[in-house]
Amino acid sequence: MKQVVAARAAYSSVALVQWATQLLIKAGLDAQMSQVVAQTLVEGDLLGHDTHGLALLPGYLKDVEAGGMTRQGDYRVVSAKPAVQLWDGMRLPGPWLIERGLDVLIPLAKEMGVASLAIRRSYHIACLAVYLMRAAREGMLMVLASSDPNVASVAPFGGTQAVFTPNPIAMGFPCSHGDVLIDISASITTNGMSNRKAAAGEKFAEEWLLDAQGLPTNDPGVFSQTPPGTILPIGGLSYGHKGFGLGLMVEALTGGLSGFGRADPKEGWGATINITLYDPEAFGGKKDFLRQMDQLADSCLSNPPRPGVSRVRLPGHAGLAARAQQLSSGVKLHPAILPGLAAFAGRFGLPAPEALVG
Repeated sequence: MKQVVAARAAYSSVALVQWATQLLIKAGLDAQMSQVVAQTLVEGDLLGHDTHGLALLPGYLKDVEAGGMTRQGDYRVVSAKPAVQLWDGMRLPGPWLIERGLDVLIPLAKEMGVASLAIRRSYHIACLAVYLMRAAREGMLMVLASSDPNVASVAPFGGTQAVFTPNPIAMGFPCSHGDVLIDISASITTNGMSNRKAAAGEKFAEEWLLDAQGLPTNDPGVFSQTPPGTILPIGGLSYGHKGFGLGLMVEALTGGLSGFGRADPKEGWGATINITLYDPEAFGGKKDFLRQMDQLADSCLSNPPRPGVSRVRLPGHAGLAARAQQLSSGVKLHPAILPGLAAFAGRFGLPAPEALVG
């Protein structure tokens, strides 16, 4: 029997941001930080990254109340050189730290050509693609890498015990055809998607996981077994050395350069981050940067599609189109998101926004 998928209800993005902000404030987070976190999470849903949008909010709220996320205060500058800084994030909210980082890096990159920031001891940073939009609007090329030294769910290629997180890495840059937002990870799937499918009793369409014996499986239930299973790196069983290499690269950019990572005691759900901005004007100039990227985009977009594919798209364009549509007609939330927040909403006396009609 064919499974019937219920239609997703749509909600005003403004109302969702206001509601999420108030939930975070009621939990004890600083008001300005709450607004930044709420906006970032809703932006994740707007872009279609619905495992990294408001689906993260229950975990954030629990950690605000329990002290796993620092509620107020400021980061600490550990070291600073003309174009490079290292911060101790003091376990402050990751979205707030990255926005503060961009406040520093954008003018610095315009002055120096390249500017880089590593942040250790940040809280979780949500959807990486969200931050790329701001840098691209400034005409910058941005590279963002993140790892969580407190969590492991991906085994090294050929192994069976988890060492890494999915280790996302993202790059964004301007293009006349629309900004390009590349947001990928070193593993085939993510912890968020694995957790969602496990909670729903669903399986992946393909064998993207390993059980504890190293046998391939599509069942995310292996993560609840003892010992637990793992997520395969990009490339799977045949070419997983590629994802393994990418995961090591992310670890070097984050934990290695920040001097804080898996060799240190665990502190709870969080992130170690590396942000680097490049100003094309300091290299061949923005005009020639766009000339090169536009030619490449033309070659991709005009490429004859293979059977079953309507057309070639550039990374991030589907998300940006979804964002524009949902800003107009409402955010179509995954049906598990609001029930996951119901207990907090009831306890704080903040009922969820009403679904849009029509």
